[in-house]
Amino acid sequence: MRLPFMHSAIKKMLPALLFVFITGISKAADTTHAPLRIAVLLPLNLDSAFNGYEYNLSNVRIPQYFLSGLDFYSGVMMAIDSLQKENANIEVWIYDTHKAGQSMDQLTVQMQPMNFALVVASISSSTEQRALTSFSARNSIPVISATFPNDIYLENNPFFILVNPTWKTHVQAIYNYLANNYRGKKIVFFTRRGSLEDKISEELKLLNARRALNFSTIILRDNFSAADVLSRLDSTTQNIVLCGSLYEKFGQALIKTLNDNGETYSSVVAGMPTWNGMDGTTGQASDKIQIVVTTPYNYVRGGAFIDSISANYMRAYYTKPSDMVYKGYETMYHFARLLLVNPDSFINNISRDDYTVSNNYSFEPVRLTQTSFLPDYLENKKLYYIKIINGSVTIN
Repeated sequence: MRLPFMHSAIKKMLPALLFVFITGISKAADTTHAPLRIAVLLPLNLDSAFNGYEYNLSNVRIPQYFLSGLDFYSGVMMAIDSLQKENANIEVWIYDTHKAGQSMDQLTVQMQPMNFALVVASISSSTEQRALTSFSARNSIPVISATFPNDIYLENNPFFILVNPTWKTHVQAIYNYLANNYRGKKIVFFTRRGSLEDKISEELKLLNARRALNFSTIILRDNFSAADVLSRLDSTTQNIVLCGSLYEKFGQALIKTLNDNGETYSSVVAGMPTWNGMDGTTGQASDKIQIVVTTPYNYVRGGAFIDSISANYMRAYYTKPSDMVYKGYETMYHFARLLLVNPDSFINNISRDDYTVSNNYSFEPVRLTQTSFLPDYLENKKLYYIKIINGSVTIN
């Protein structure tokens, strides 16, 4: 939810985005070179907010589907303001990927003659990703996929860059955490029936073939009872529990069962990436257990950039920014600065930390098959561990 004054921010978008794009051209310090063009693609859903110039949304509450794109846009615009103050020689075009009557394929046709040097995208579906990776590969244009954690339709495209890693990378990181911290202990692996759950289980088997941790696999029904879980635990020692499902309700039910019985069964619970920010993971909901999850986003308050973004956002909207604001700012600022320094070798310098806002990145080439000659895409393998102890969160 946002307070009513947030609606003025949406209304201000209309003149700028009426023709699908805005331009943000800085006062370049070096005017002998044409500015580098950057396209920003995000789901603004403006056609649902306006009928012509008439504002359609409620004056009390902005619909949830609208917020993520709005927040990402706010972060991008704040980054553009920072880049302009630094005299960055860029030109930014912003496209609404949810414009009524226009597919992503049609949008990429419009983008074709623009000679973009970089695309920053907040993708929201596999269909969008298929069209965008095709455009990227065909034109050798780097795409920074800021939020969509999926490798579907990615093939032979070393220009497509996933900032938000896939579930497989998260599973590998959690496995390594358990191997490094709980080797020799029994690990109870709770999962459910499902195609993705089967893939997670198979990935763990492959990882465990080399390091041989002591796993005990338990498949639970969705409506499992407390007894189904507690009968697998030991009240005389610390229990190490791993959840093998991305299904949030399953994870929430498992956390509740373990926490409700935390005084009898001491437990450390390793979860899936969907647990990051999920309801029921902090405060009294987890004050009797320890939780560990992974995240590529480490927005720690106290850093100069993050505090500046938060203060500016608070002054403008009288509310705290969501993580999507930080993601929009960081993706736009960090990668635009890298592009300006490395216009001819951007991909080779993609993991440099010269312009770090809050997160470090480690992009590695991924080949989905052994026969792949080119990388199918580049993926950020740098993950942070979120630890929730006594209901409080720490990140390292």
